[in-house]
Amino acid sequence: MIDWSTEDSAPNNGKVALVTGAARGIGLGIAAWLIVEGWQVVIADNDRERGSKVAKVLGDNAWFIAMDVAQESQVVVGIAEVLGQFGRLDALINNAAIADAHNPPLESLELNRWQRVLAVNLTGPMLLAKYCAPYLRAHAGAIINLCSTRAHQSEPNSEAYAASKGGLLALTHALALSLGPDIRVNAVSPGWIDTRDPAERRADPLGDQDHAQHPAGRVGTVEDVAALVGWLLSGNAGFVTGQEFLVDGGMTRKMIYQ
Repeated sequence: MIDWSTEDSAPNNGKVALVTGAARGIGLGIAAWLIVEGWQVVIADNDRERGSKVAKVLGDNAWFIAMDVAQESQVVVGIAEVLGQFGRLDALINNAAIADAHNPPLESLELNRWQRVLAVNLTGPMLLAKYCAPYLRAHAGAIINLCSTRAHQSEPNSEAYAASKGGLLALTHALALSLGPDIRVNAVSPGWIDTRDPAERRADPLGDQDHAQHPAGRVGTVEDVAALVGWLLSGNAGFVTGQEFLVDGGMTRKMIYQ
């Protein structure tokens, strides 16, 4: 488990990663992991107060910018800030999302709610890829899109979230073909991940039943996702692009009959 303070981080490797939605949860876990691996990480989030606090805790290799990824003008300004501060960009991790998987029943689903979910979860990653591409290309960079196992499986009343993540998965392989060979693009699709801060996890642990239903024997952690992202950004994954990696403890392979 990662301690969000990174006093033991590796020396800066000179590479810069932009992680959206990194003020909490999976995005925060990815940011902390990359800092330990020596990356300079730009934390982008629309929660200014928490984002600033998180960057301070993570240390000198973290830098916060405010951004609503669904607003093209904010994406343009934010990327300009990153280039002005660091002069380069090596990785884009599209993690920002409206993470509520459930919407009202279809007959009651308001169009503006549907459109907002798709704007953040799907249009945002497209905008970021569009405006980051020239700078990623200059350094043979990579894009990681955080999708979801809900691109493959659903519960009732989850149309907006499922559609956004299914679209993001398709966007991933489309970008891989459009931006290759200079930029690699892959997707990571988490299942049930305990996204709470470490102190909350320790204070209120999940139950045995939560863990036992997974073929891997436990619910996932943000570190499980972050470790895979770190590998996909490394030279060891240089032959990997256009792919989806499921991090779900085996749940999507499990037959469930009631």
